Amino acid sequence: MKTDDFNYPFDPSLIAKYPVERRDESNLMVIHSGSKKIEEKKFKNIIDYFRRGDVIVFNITRVIPARIIGVKKITGGKIEILISKILDDITAEVMINPGRKAKIGDRIIVGEYEIEIIKRDNEGLRIIKLLNMPEIYSMIQIYGKTPIPPYLKRESEDIDKERYQSVFAKIKGSCAAPTASLHFTSRLINELESKGIIITNILLHVGIGTFRPVKTKLIEDHNMHMEYYKVFKKTADIVNKAKEDGRRIFAIGTTTVRALESAVINNKLIEREGETDIFIYPPYDFKL
Repeated sequence: MKTDDFNYPFDPSLIAKYPVERRDESNLMVIHSGSKKIEEKKFKNIIDYFRRGDVIVFNITRVIPARIIGVKKITGGKIEILISKILDDITAEVMINPGRKAKIGDRIIVGEYEIEIIKRDNEGLRIIKLLNMPEIYSMIQIYGKTPIPPYLKRESEDIDKERYQSVFAKIKGSCAAPTASLHFTSRLINELESKGIIITNILLHVGIGTFRPVKTKLIEDHNMHMEYYKVFKKTADIVNKAKEDGRRIFAIGTTTVRALESAVINNKLIEREGETDIFIYPPYDFKL
């Protein structure tokens, strides 16, 4: 399947650089599967399309301030680091810009922190190591910026610390938000539960696998990067019971779909934790 088959024209000026004041006042496109009729609604109207007994699955990952600006120790040249995965207290997998200037053994200064590039893989990712301080999380809390998408073409601001995060984000580890979740408000979630909709969660830490562009000519040749996920026993039980009863299951966003599809054995969702490189494209036979 050709990657070009998924390209389409659009007007970049239509990209919203900032969110609307209320999350659930974002626009919602409704496509009716039978008639193919298209309606324009507000996101808060999504409640009208759910019914009692439906199951909604959210991804509860939390975005970390993964974008860091430093300078090369020897030359003073500016270096931008995007942390895609924290491996332990002192090492992390990162993307570096400009990559051509980032060699193994190079040292980068971020405030009082000193970092060394210790490894590079075939895809251009680097492994960095803290040399003089105990914890990467401490460094990013001080110097990290919210890693908003580059297509917004602006620097991150204070508003992004809250708005580039779902209202139910709990477990830190993502370098990008599961954006399908950003439009839900606490009030909307309460209204859904009052209507009899069952809400449950999975965890998938969004890494470069989710947002890295596909550069191969054929979709099948794209190498999907591993991302950590966890499907909880409670969620597996809720989803399996809904399937048995013939009730509907809604996975909010592609990251949730990837986690669920990575934890199915013999048509049953199981409790599972690990890393997934599942890549979903047509024709895909969904397991759930």
